[in-house]
Amino acid sequence: MKTWMIFLLYLLPACLISQAKSITLEDVFERGTFSAKGVPHFNFMQDGLHYTRLVGSYLIKYSIVDGKEKDTLLKSGDFKELGGKMDSYTFSNDESKLLIAKQTEGIYRYSTKAEYYVYETGTKHLFRIFPDGKVMYPQIDPTGTKVAFISENNLYYQDLLTGKIKQITKDGAKNAIINGASDWVYEEEFTLTRAYEWSPSGDQIAFFRFDERAVKEFTLDYYRNEAYPEKYTFKYPKVGEANATLTVWNYHVKKNKLLSLNIGPREDDYLPRLQWTQSNQELCVTWMNRNQNHLKLILVNTVNKAYRTLLEEQNKYYIDIQDHLRFLDGGKFLWASEKDGYNHLYLYSLDGTLLKQLTNGQEEVTECYGLTPTGSKMLCQFATHDGMDRALRVIDLLTSVSTDIVPNHGYHSAQVSPGLKYLVVSSSDIKTPTQYRIVDLDGKLVRELEKNEALQKKMNDYTLSEVELMKIKNRSGIEMNAALIKPKEFVLGKKYPVFMFLYGGPGSQQVANRWNSFGYYWWLQMIAQKGYIVCVVDNRGTGGRGEEFKKMTYLQLGKYETEDQIDAAQYLGTQDYVDASRIGIFGWSYGGYMSSLCLLKGNDVFKSAIAVAPVTNWKWYDSIYTERYMRRTSDNQKGYDENSPVNFADRLKGNYLLIHGMADDNVHFQNTVEMADALIRNKKQFETYFYPNKNHGIGGVQARMHLFTRMTDFIMNKI
Repeated sequence: MKTWMIFLLYLLPACLISQAKSITLEDVFERGTFSAKGVPHFNFMQDGLHYTRLVGSYLIKYSIVDGKEKDTLLKSGDFKELGGKMDSYTFSNDESKLLIAKQTEGIYRYSTKAEYYVYETGTKHLFRIFPDGKVMYPQIDPTGTKVAFISENNLYYQDLLTGKIKQITKDGAKNAIINGASDWVYEEEFTLTRAYEWSPSGDQIAFFRFDERAVKEFTLDYYRNEAYPEKYTFKYPKVGEANATLTVWNYHVKKNKLLSLNIGPREDDYLPRLQWTQSNQELCVTWMNRNQNHLKLILVNTVNKAYRTLLEEQNKYYIDIQDHLRFLDGGKFLWASEKDGYNHLYLYSLDGTLLKQLTNGQEEVTECYGLTPTGSKMLCQFATHDGMDRALRVIDLLTSVSTDIVPNHGYHSAQVSPGLKYLVVSSSDIKTPTQYRIVDLDGKLVRELEKNEALQKKMNDYTLSEVELMKIKNRSGIEMNAALIKPKEFVLGKKYPVFMFLYGGPGSQQVANRWNSFGYYWWLQMIAQKGYIVCVVDNRGTGGRGEEFKKMTYLQLGKYETEDQIDAAQYLGTQDYVDASRIGIFGWSYGGYMSSLCLLKGNDVFKSAIAVAPVTNWKWYDSIYTERYMRRTSDNQKGYDENSPVNFADRLKGNYLLIHGMADDNVHFQNTVEMADALIRNKKQFETYFYPNKNHGIGGVQARMHLFTRMTDFIMNKI
């Protein structure tokens, strides 16, 4: 009897495992079976005590403390112009007006245009701004009496009291001149979209004028079941080619006067940021040289047109553009820099004098969220534990003392109400889906918002493996952060194939103590349940670990990253549970570039690779991104030649799946065509899939299912 009981107890775990569900592609890409619940963005009100949210056709005001509904501010169904629909909204500073978007249309990664309406909360009057068409980047001025916007590359403003529209610029033209908005490359690489700013008193508008007439054009083909493809042509500066020329302008509303502003000697440079100080007469322009290793903050007086350099910084590698510049009361400003080897905050006076370094050490600042009303304290996010965790800390600007407000474990981020009265904190770790709660500035819990308990319960019904965080050393003895997923029914003594996923680009990070940090969690779990060990490794060049670790790939993109991934694969191959003859790798964009290099340069290590939307020679990518890390080909031909996959097509031994969206405005389909041509010239067999009319992300449920079905089949048959 005891023997049978022991036997049944032995079988019980296996029975439980056999009853667990298996993940399918339909679960991941069609049904949304494992979708985590998020918390919609909190549109905080100026009092710091309330927020608003769109609920169907209603705009509702809620209390932050208890979440109770306080008021209905707008019912879009009451207005035939809105038709019961609002895409988004923003308040004026005094909250007397709402700017409402409808029929929003995406352009590139961040840019959009839409129909916009202004709703007066007091009179409940609604009217459309610029009835002649969709506009871009409308912004109500600080007084709440005017709204500026962009139409057909020209800058306008409309008086909200009279309805009168004033066209400020008249030379805007497609693929030629842009006023107040950015071009493709500034949007993509500097995340600059709206390129104008109202002055603090609302009587001036400063803006950038882009002259892109000298920039070469690139054309995408769209296939619409017509006799000829539809062509879309836009300006795209590639490595070493002409960029748009930017000039700084200021328009005085009352004087109806448009002035060009001089910021000093210039030649082939960038102007990535435009910001007013607290003075209504002083504008701060961020200037960078083309190599992006020399930066100046230039103050321009819009009355007498005098200019001076507020701050200057040079770097032996490059300088990343950040959004941590803040002008404070008392003639001071905050600035973030990597000048001591890690990204930290510094306090300066407006005469350019460094007053103090506010943060220091190897835990660098990754986000700055906001200040208390007195400006004495600031909430920031820090990378901790070799970049694996993110901590939230309050920094006292007087004493430089920082205090953790959440446990210093896991990955924490925040949305903040004005004055830091309340924080909406998002928290997770590698095993726990994101949880959301509201706390005060001391970290005291106000209320729970979402714990994702339903998802955690559902996870118990499926064959899921734990994600193990670990360190893997490269050939130089440097430890790399890594994540490992083993099959649930892992058997000691059995040898398993390995499937590696990577991105690996400068400053990126896939491995962190964060839920779904590498982005393909459920699909990779599905691969693991099919009997593969999954491994993700953050090579040298990735972020969260200081400047030297991140910037050592300078002038040699791909070299050290590829070596590190090969070293990681070789390490895995030495483990007694790995079949070293069956190691494959997959990446997208920079990751596709890396997976291609790994298969070619590591042809004795990797059996197969999948590359989606890869760069295959950096000379085909855009100027700002590539030259930041590689300079121009005329400066660094060797760096380009030695790290471009097209130059190593002859080394292909294994299985190669090459995939691209044909309407990719970012990494052009040209990269895959040229790679295919190089492989054919070298008599190398490979597989390729392309997606008509799809951009860099190859979006849409049908395309995603098609793509990941093919990639899954490739893994099962070729690794």
